[in-house]
Amino acid sequence: MIVVTGATGNVGRPLVQALVAAGEQVTAVSRRISEPDVPVGVRHRRADLAEPASLKPALEGAEALFLLTSADFMANGDLGEVMNVVRAAGIRRVVLLSSHGVGTGRHPSGLEDAVKQSGLEWTMLRPGNFDSNTFRWADSVRAQRVVTAPFGDVAVPAIDPADIAEVAGVALREPGHEGNVYTLTGPAPISPRQQATAIGDALGEPVRFIEQSREEARRQMLRYMPEPVVEATLGALGAPSPAEQRVSPDVEPILGRPPRTFAQWAERNIAAFR
Repeated sequence: MIVVTGATGNVGRPLVQALVAAGEQVTAVSRRISEPDVPVGVRHRRADLAEPASLKPALEGAEALFLLTSADFMANGDLGEVMNVVRAAGIRRVVLLSSHGVGTGRHPSGLEDAVKQSGLEWTMLRPGNFDSNTFRWADSVRAQRVVTAPFGDVAVPAIDPADIAEVAGVALREPGHEGNVYTLTGPAPISPRQQATAIGDALGEPVRFIEQSREEARRQMLRYMPEPVVEATLGALGAPSPAEQRVSPDVEPILGRPPRTFAQWAERNIAAFR
């Protein structure tokens, strides 16, 4: 049995589907999950990592755990307490969705430290910018064929969440990934302006790009992200270090293929922008 937290999100949902397709038994966990959110026959449980005891029923009979924490958990949760519950439940292997920012020093390492100190087998996944972050443009693209974003011509690699899910699935199911840290990026750096163009190409209609100021973007992001995360994110997007602009080779050896491009992601998800 493999437990997937964050099972209704951009990574968790395709991970559950991939594990089921591989013949694994899965328990899908989220704070507000219900039967329509999971494939037929998949066990689902509601739990909140901020209340570690709520996770206990979901962990029964499981051997491996995909661990995804929300932004509000990062502000208020205690992953050490979560790991105590996980270890007591008999879980042997944990795959943590961490952040590229831990490796570059933009983000603190507390979550990774808690998992490493648990004494369990662990694998760290450090993705950078997600292709799916552009879903925040969907309303303006549908209404006006416009994208508004800061740092229009600053390019950093972005990764398809489905690729993250596939890497996680391999690390959860197959031996040889214990103690490894994987930096996950797409195949090339891409700027917001180029992403807007790719969405327009998938639509078959031009999408106009309007560049925001850093402060305008900051005010907008503070509506749904803690301030330290907003500042770190704007720093990485606006003035990325060489490490943050570098394309990682880690996806291809694990999946046996290159990571998907942003254009491929846009074509697959274009219904959200129509």
